[in-house]
Amino acid sequence: MSKTPVPPSPSPRRTPAPFRTRPDVELCKRGELRTERFLDAATDAFIEKGYRRASLGEIVGRAGGSLSTLYRVFGDKEGLAHAIIERHMAVVTARLQDLSLSGLPPEAALLQVGESILEASVSRESLLLHRIVIGEGKDFPELRDWFFSHAVMPAQGILTDYLENEIAAGRLSLRAPAIASSQFFMMIFGELMIRVASGNLANPDITVAREEARAAVDLFLHGALPR
Repeated sequence: MSKTPVPPSPSPRRTPAPFRTRPDVELCKRGELRTERFLDAATDAFIEKGYRRASLGEIVGRAGGSLSTLYRVFGDKEGLAHAIIERHMAVVTARLQDLSLSGLPPEAALLQVGESILEASVSRESLLLHRIVIGEGKDFPELRDWFFSHAVMPAQGILTDYLENEIAAGRLSLRAPAIASSQFFMMIFGELMIRVASGNLANPDITVAREEARAAVDLFLHGALPR
């Protein structure tokens, strides 16, 4: 008698690995603080002037320290940009891992996902990330692809798992939960990111963004037909 095959257990989610290895440099406490100042100053400079136009000399002038220290810690300008994004994604990853959607009704769960992602998406680092990914993705394929693999896909995966569980429990009816997950995120902040990346919107209002997220949740769950 043949045995019924047992499906493999799902692989546990892993913390994203860095997409570019930084130089192996030992730093004292003062050096670590200097590194953070470099990252903050570079974020400001890249947002104000764009990645290409901002100079390392200007970044050092803003942060203090020396150009040689910056090169020693980050390697070069691209390494500095990668470090900014990696620091930001550590925050986003922690937010995603802290989400506890199991047992929540759909409206509450979707609002929690939407607001968590929105709060991370209006930070300075996120604005810079989306400008680089959307505006200069062809010139930064490693960063672009890392972003989609380690930011977009994990977020969609968490929501897809929740939607699949709700479908199995009979509380939702969706043909393709993975597609629905992608569509939900685009409803939440697709236009916001395009406007930010294109320079049409410099300082997103989180209050307005939350109201738009609530409207998106309502449309996602109930559609536009009369009830």
